[in-house]
Amino acid sequence: MAKPGVRPQRVASLIQAELSGLFIREFQDLGAGLLAVTRVEVAPDLKTARVYVSVFAGGDAAGALARLEQRKGHIRHVLASRINLRYNPELFFALNPVPEYEDRLDALMAKSKRHGPGSD
Repeated sequence: MAKPGVRPQRVASLIQAELSGLFIREFQDLGAGLLAVTRVEVAPDLKTARVYVSVFAGGDAAGALARLEQRKGHIRHVLASRINLRYNPELFFALNPVPEYEDRLDALMAKSKRHGPGSD
């Protein structure tokens, strides 16, 4: 498998920084939780980007993802005005699965501590 190029990684970092600021300015509603861009993966041709987001502070993850999908055109427009690229990448939003895995691991570790080693 080929190692990803430097250019897609740099573009992903730029996109992540710009979207993080945009989400703070425009998507932080009261009661909706904190929306954070956790990772961006850009295709080698720079035409598509998968944006992983997490919702913290008790926010509705499905609702946040739906709002992002509704405002995708506006988000791409703002991104194009701030980052000078030949192609404005098409954005695909997805929830970051890592927090759920961390919660599950924490629960398993807590259960293990309650029951102690060697007890079944």
